[in-house]
Amino acid sequence: MSAAGAFFVRWRVRLGYPLAIAVLWFARPTPRSVLVGALIGLIGLGIRASAAGYLHKQEILTVTGPYAYTRNPLYLGSAILALGIGIATRSWISLAILGGYFALFYSIVMRREENELRPRHGTSFEEYVRAVPLFFPRLTPAKLSGESAGAFSFAQYKKNHEWQAAVGFLLVLAVLLAIWFLHLY
Repeated sequence: MSAAGAFFVRWRVRLGYPLAIAVLWFARPTPRSVLVGALIGLIGLGIRASAAGYLHKQEILTVTGPYAYTRNPLYLGSAILALGIGIATRSWISLAILGGYFALFYSIVMRREENELRPRHGTSFEEYVRAVPLFFPRLTPAKLSGESAGAFSFAQYKKNHEWQAAVGFLLVLAVLLAIWFLHLY
């Protein structure tokens, strides 16, 4: 991995905190914007939940479920979740911060993860890369012969700690509603 790539991977979470403060600083939410953002964010949470129920990290190459549509359904769900939060803030600046952060950091992270999967899964991964797009999903699921995690498992969802994304999303929505309330007085 390049020095720049290593920097972005290492600092992805650390830089997220001050950016979250900036997103909240520029936020001008209303109950309606929070509701619309929450509905969009729920779509992202659903995609993430489905992906987490299939994903067996460091064990096998998962190519079924949402992974048959996009190689990165967790990040696709995160992007939709970020869009929902951006809409909930009712701020173009906040939305731009979220979009820029996601585009910069996650494009690098997705490529880094591919570089880790390629040697581990060899030809199965190469077949997967040819059949399934990196981020924007296919309209129909790819049919692949490689390894597979099989069906959705709630136990796997819990093992991947995906419930934390839902809790975090609810906390952000609560903070946005508190900001709206405080601006009333």
